[in-house]
Amino acid sequence: MSLDQIQVTPLARIQTAGGDVLHAMKQSDIGFAGFGEAYFSWVAQGAVKAWKRHTRMTMNLVVPVGGVRFVFVADDGVAPREELLGEERYVRLTVPPGIWFGFQGLVKPQSLVLNLGNIPHDPLEVERRAPSEMKYNWNP
Repeated sequence: MSLDQIQVTPLARIQTAGGDVLHAMKQSDIGFAGFGEAYFSWVAQGAVKAWKRHTRMTMNLVVPVGGVRFVFVADDGVAPREELLGEERYVRLTVPPGIWFGFQGLVKPQSLVLNLGNIPHDPLEVERRAPSEMKYNWNP
């Protein structure tokens, strides 16, 4: 799977007097591959959640609160691809199955990650590796 297949889509942030409205995804958006489940994950500043690879799930990742570094690694030895998401760069990443990834919280006290998956979570379709199993320096 090529890292070039990861799509970055700018998202609308609509300022309103009572609080902003942050778009995440519409059925008509590029990257929409069906809906199976939406789930959130908190990640503390400095914490690393790595490594995993979905075999069937297409992920649509959004960070509405805080800031998160995502790192993607292909099996073909291509250099890692980094993407910073969050309040400063409000975009959606569409990640097809077959790509190893991990992420790290960048903002105190914690950041919020939303995944809009095209299938419900299934522990049998996720491969995992320990952070030490991939050559990546999370603290440069």
